[in-house]
Amino acid sequence: MSTETQDGDDLEERVSNFLRRNFPQIQMHGGSAAIQDLDRETGEVSIALGGACSGCGISPMTIQAIKSRMVKEIPEIEKVNATTGMDGGSGGMGGGGMSPSFPGETVDDGEEDEGPEAPF
Repeated sequence: MSTETQDGDDLEERVSNFLRRNFPQIQMHGGSAAIQDLDRETGEVSIALGGACSGCGISPMTIQAIKSRMVKEIPEIEKVNATTGMDGGSGGMGGGGMSPSFPGETVDDGEEDEGPEAPF
Protein backbone atom coordinates (compact mmCIF):
# COMPACT_ATOMS: atom_id res chain seq x y z
CA MET A 1 0.00 0.00 0.00
CA SER A 2 2.81 2.44 0.72
CA THR A 3 3.89 2.13 -2.91
CA GLU A 4 0.40 3.22 -4.05
CA THR A 5 0.53 6.22 -1.74
CA GLN A 6 3.98 7.13 -2.99
CA ASP A 7 2.85 6.74 -6.61
CA GLY A 8 -0.23 8.85 -5.84
CA ASP A 9 1.94 11.57 -4.30
CA ASP A 10 4.17 11.43 -7.37
CA LEU A 11 1.15 11.78 -9.64
CA GLU A 12 -0.15 14.73 -7.62
CA GLU A 13 3.28 16.36 -7.84
CA ARG A 14 3.37 15.82 -11.62
CA VAL A 15 -0.07 17.42 -11.97
CA SER A 16 1.06 20.40 -9.85
CA ASN A 17 4.25 20.74 -11.86
CA PHE A 18 2.23 20.54 -15.09
CA LEU A 19 0.08 23.47 -13.96
CA ARG A 20 3.09 25.57 -12.91
CA ARG A 21 5.05 24.77 -16.06
CA ASN A 22 2.27 25.17 -18.63
CA PHE A 23 0.20 27.94 -17.09
CA PRO A 24 2.49 30.46 -15.35
CA GLN A 25 0.17 33.24 -16.54
CA ILE A 26 -2.43 32.03 -14.03
CA GLN A 27 -0.23 33.17 -11.15
CA MET A 28 1.14 36.20 -13.02
CA HIS A 29 -2.41 37.50 -13.45
CA GLY A 30 -3.43 36.99 -9.82
CA GLY A 31 -5.13 33.63 -10.23
CA SER A 32 -4.55 30.27 -8.70
CA ALA A 33 -4.98 26.64 -9.69
CA ALA A 34 -5.42 23.97 -7.03
CA ILE A 35 -5.95 20.23 -7.18
CA GLN A 36 -9.27 19.52 -5.48
CA ASP A 37 -9.38 15.76 -6.00
CA LEU A 38 -7.18 13.15 -7.64
CA ASP A 39 -8.47 9.62 -8.19
CA ARG A 40 -5.58 7.44 -9.27
CA GLU A 41 -7.81 4.42 -9.98
CA THR A 42 -10.05 6.22 -12.47
CA GLY A 43 -7.40 8.66 -13.71
CA GLU A 44 -9.68 11.60 -12.92
CA VAL A 45 -8.44 14.90 -11.50
CA SER A 46 -10.46 17.95 -10.41
CA ILE A 47 -8.82 21.36 -10.62
CA ALA A 48 -10.25 24.61 -9.23
CA LEU A 49 -9.16 27.94 -10.68
CA GLY A 50 -9.54 30.75 -8.17
CA GLY A 51 -8.49 34.28 -7.42
CA ALA A 52 -8.66 36.50 -10.50
CA CYS A 53 -9.56 33.45 -12.64
CA SER A 54 -13.08 33.50 -11.16
CA GLY A 55 -14.08 36.59 -13.11
CA CYS A 56 -11.69 36.32 -16.05
CA GLY A 57 -13.16 36.20 -19.53
CA ILE A 58 -10.47 33.86 -20.83
CA SER A 59 -10.75 31.30 -18.02
CA PRO A 60 -12.92 29.01 -20.23
CA MET A 61 -10.04 28.89 -22.73
CA THR A 62 -7.56 28.21 -19.93
CA ILE A 63 -9.77 25.36 -18.69
CA GLN A 64 -9.95 23.86 -22.20
CA ALA A 65 -6.17 24.09 -22.56
CA ILE A 66 -5.65 22.38 -19.19
CA LYS A 67 -8.09 19.61 -20.10
CA SER A 68 -6.58 18.87 -23.50
CA ARG A 69 -2.90 19.17 -22.56
CA MET A 70 -2.94 17.34 -19.25
CA VAL A 71 -4.37 14.09 -20.64
CA LYS A 72 -1.69 14.16 -23.37
CA GLU A 73 1.25 14.93 -21.09
CA ILE A 74 0.36 12.76 -18.08
CA PRO A 75 -0.63 9.26 -19.28
CA GLU A 76 -2.29 8.28 -15.97
CA ILE A 77 -4.79 11.14 -16.28
CA GLU A 78 -7.86 10.13 -18.28
CA LYS A 79 -10.25 12.96 -17.40
CA VAL A 80 -9.85 16.50 -16.10
CA ASN A 81 -12.61 18.46 -14.38
CA ALA A 82 -11.70 22.12 -14.07
CA THR A 83 -13.92 24.89 -12.76
CA THR A 84 -13.84 28.46 -11.53
CA GLY A 85 -15.98 29.85 -8.74
CA MET A 86 -18.34 31.37 -11.31
CA ASP A 87 -20.27 28.13 -11.86
CA GLY A 88 -21.87 28.10 -8.41
CA GLY A 89 -19.70 25.28 -7.13
CA SER A 90 -20.98 22.62 -9.52
CA GLY A 91 -18.74 20.08 -11.18
CA GLY A 92 -18.15 17.91 -8.15
CA MET A 93 -16.23 20.51 -6.18
CA GLY A 94 -18.80 20.53 -3.37
CA GLY A 95 -19.51 23.39 -1.03
CA GLY A 96 -20.31 26.91 -2.12
CA GLY A 97 -18.62 28.55 -5.08
CA MET A 98 -15.63 30.80 -4.71
CA SER A 99 -16.26 34.47 -5.37
CA PRO A 100 -13.88 36.60 -7.42
CA SER A 101 -11.13 38.16 -5.38
CA PHE A 102 -8.53 40.73 -6.28
CA PRO A 103 -5.45 42.04 -4.50
CA GLY A 104 -6.42 44.93 -2.24
CA GLU A 105 -10.14 44.12 -2.40
CA THR A 106 -12.20 44.81 0.70
CA VAL A 107 -14.87 42.26 1.50
CA ASP A 108 -18.44 42.90 2.70
CA ASP A 109 -18.19 46.69 2.51
CA GLY A 110 -21.53 46.95 0.70
CA GLU A 111 -19.96 48.57 -2.36
CA GLU A 112 -19.45 46.90 -5.71
CA ASP A 113 -15.79 46.17 -6.44
CA GLU A 114 -14.65 47.19 -9.91
CA GLY A 115 -11.51 45.05 -9.79
CA PRO A 116 -7.85 46.01 -9.72
CA GLU A 117 -6.80 49.53 -10.60
CA ALA A 118 -4.96 50.01 -13.88
CA PRO A 119 -1.25 50.92 -13.51
CA PHE A 120 -1.61 54.01 -15.74
